[in-house]
Amino acid sequence: MLDEGRPVTLADVRFQPGWLDVLRAPFMQHALIGGSLVALAAGLLGYFVITRQNAFAAHALAHIGFPGATAAILLGVPLTLGLSVFTIGGGLLIAVFGRRVAEREIATGTILALATALGVLFASLASANASTTTSVLFGNLLAITRSQLVVFAAFTAAVVVALAVIARPLVFASVDPAVAEARGVPVRALGIGFVVLLALTITMAVQVVGTLLLFALVVTPAATALRLTARPGRVAAIAVGVALLSVWAGLVLSAVIDLPPSFFIVTVAVLLWLGARAFSGSGRIAVRLPQPSGDHAEHAHRG
Repeated sequence: MLDEGRPVTLADVRFQPGWLDVLRAPFMQHALIGGSLVALAAGLLGYFVITRQNAFAAHALAHIGFPGATAAILLGVPLTLGLSVFTIGGGLLIAVFGRRVAEREIATGTILALATALGVLFASLASANASTTTSVLFGNLLAITRSQLVVFAAFTAAVVVALAVIARPLVFASVDPAVAEARGVPVRALGIGFVVLLALTITMAVQVVGTLLLFALVVTPAATALRLTARPGRVAAIAVGVALLSVWAGLVLSAVIDLPPSFFIVTVAVLLWLGARAFSGSGRIAVRLPQPSGDHAEHAHRG
């Protein structure tokens, strides 16, 4: 713990000789399990976030969750409840008002502005302290509790089961919605379902890496995978692997060096993305579209 009265210097960043004992501590075990659950859900959804051009919406949903967190503080209810209500509600509004990409950008920006204003209001009414606000903005993985792990497990299970059921039509609807709709795929319903799954994942990810660093788990692993392969199944597997590696390495590094794990998680994820870019070059990556007829349409996409 740093003394508030003395200036922060480089000497405060130190190697911890007993880092193996830190890794065995209960709070670190909770962080490992919670971070792994989030990495699994985020890695699976990342492909769809990119192909559906929902990166801005994902970023906005994290910020839309901020007033939910401050409202939870104000009402004295669990933080996860407040986050999930606002992220799901915000996601559904974006889905309703933003059917097309151009409309979605406008709807997302407008809803984000309202949510930010509500966040300021609720934080003022709740007299939220700086540490609480910081944990929402930058995450507090080391503070994950056993009750939060139960919720995380339920959310992750919901994401995995839902994707197992809708993955194939969702890929079709994400890459070419016009053709998918013409072939009878329920594009609108799939879009709403996807937004709910994304909201659940963001609710968890905010508590791991925070609102401002969310992209490191939701977008960057999938972008890394898309540099290496075009097949949706392989993209999902690689993205989950990248997200898990980022979380695990981040936790180990935070135990070895006395710094927040969020910093290391983001750094590892970005370095892996840069490595994939260097390995694949600057070429384009084709996203394969599975169709009921067995044919494949390809759409160019940059990872």
